Amino acid sequence: MTAPLAWDDFRLVKAISDQRGLTQAAERLGINHSTAFRRLGQIEASLRTPLFERHRTGYVPTPAAEEMVRIAARMEEDVLAFTRRIESCGLTPAGELRVTTAASLLTGLLTPILAEFCARCPEVRLDVVVSEQALNLAKRDADVALRATNDPPDTLVGRRLATIAWALYGRADLDRSVPLDAQRWVSPAPRLGAAAAARYVQERTAPERVILRLDTVQGLADAVESGIGIGPLPCVIGDPRPGLVRLSEPEPELAAGLWLLTHPDLRRAARVRAFLDFVGDALTRQRDLIEGGRPGG
Repeated sequence: MTAPLAWDDFRLVKAISDQRGLTQAAERLGINHSTAFRRLGQIEASLRTPLFERHRTGYVPTPAAEEMVRIAARMEEDVLAFTRRIESCGLTPAGELRVTTAASLLTGLLTPILAEFCARCPEVRLDVVVSEQALNLAKRDADVALRATNDPPDTLVGRRLATIAWALYGRADLDRSVPLDAQRWVSPAPRLGAAAAARYVQERTAPERVILRLDTVQGLADAVESGIGIGPLPCVIGDPRPGLVRLSEPEPELAAGLWLLTHPDLRRAARVRAFLDFVGDALTRQRDLIEGGRPGG
């Protein structure tokens, strides 16, 4: 008779399948390699069937393992959904709140607001995850996201706070007698998620005039201010820098919505609701700056 499997058995098999190896799976689960190896052997012995084919490129799941992975994914989502529902019943803003945003939004806009929020809600502990990539709120990679996007996921709820304006910037001492297309340029890297801004540069100058590409907006602003070249920046980043000047009006093709988002199951949790209300109102008061209404800072 086959011994009953535990939830941890499904988690281990899913981790090995996701990571395509024992070592990475063990690190993800916080156990050592020998423990993972022994447990996998015990599961396979209990089921009397192999779960992975061992190849030089990694562990490849057998059909039995693929079925365990599907079950584990459903179980994981059920646990997360239950946790979100329980957390939504809290009445007082307290506990850990994981927030994700891009570095440029954190440094240029959000940090002073977070300081005010922490003073207002001292029982909430913020864990800020800085990432240019969108994290998965459904899997609790974060509880709240502040994102620049024109297409927020249908699975999330929240508010569009403003439209992030972009314009072309250069140093204040730039030689204006040189046409823009003949200037040296810096460009966002397409992998930054700023494909429209990268296209904007490509359409306005020759490839050999692009001296530098960067995968952070903050780095792009530093490069323009250092005199490496001119380039597109969000007005909320470019306008407050006294060493920069706008070389264009806000470019409609580069505009993106600024969204404050959370998972539907969490929106009634006291700490999430308090954060959404406070930060949303604070950012709305800065809409003029975000939308490019205050050139020069």
